[in-house]
Parts: sequence; C-alpha cells; structure tokens
Amino acid sequence: MDLSLSTRAEGDCTVVVVGGEIDVYTAPKLREQLIDLVSSGHYNLVVDMEGVEFLDSTGLGVLVGGLKRVRAHGGALRLVCTQERILKVFRITGLTKVFPIHSSVEAAIAGG
Repeated sequence: MDLSLSTRAEGDCTVVVVGGEIDVYTAPKLREQLIDLVSSGHYNLVVDMEGVEFLDSTGLGVLVGGLKRVRAHGGALRLVCTQERILKVFRITGLTKVFPIHSSVEAAIAGG
C-alpha cells in the first residue's frame, strides 16, 4: 500500500490529507511535504489522518518533527483521527498529550 498526500488551504490553515500507510518506506514522503509547507510559510497545519490504515514509529517521528518545525514559528499541528487502531498508537505512546486530536477537519480548524 502506498501513501497518498494532498493539501488544501482552509482559512489560515493548511490541511494535509493523508491516506494509506505511514511506515518506514512512505514516511519520508510525508516528512518532505511537511518540510516544504513550513519552508513556504505554512505554520498552521491540520493533518487529516482519516484515510490512514497503518501508522508505525517512523510515521510518529515524522509527525513529531513536523510539530517541532511549526512550533518554532509559533504555529500548530493538529490531527484529525477517529480510527481506534490509529488512536491507540497515540495513546500507547503518550502522544495524545502532545498532539491535539480532533474528530473532523472543521473541529481541528475551530480548535485552533
């Protein structure tokens, strides 16, 4: 399974829609996308993970790296995820305390 990525602007946020698997093979693609967005001045990111079927530690590392990048510019990185198997990964690793996780893109933007 490959990784699909698309971005769109919604108000002052940039929404990154991720689909497929975020693992050791596909995570660099997501990392590159996040770096490109921050480099071009997008510091309020919403990562929509509703289409993500698998997430490993490499993927978590990329998200944490993205969070550090936007915070260095006073920005935020919020996640959209309602899938129990993906949420469990965030709970087990304690990252629910680090990332704001919302049930919809609209809630993530409003929660900004």
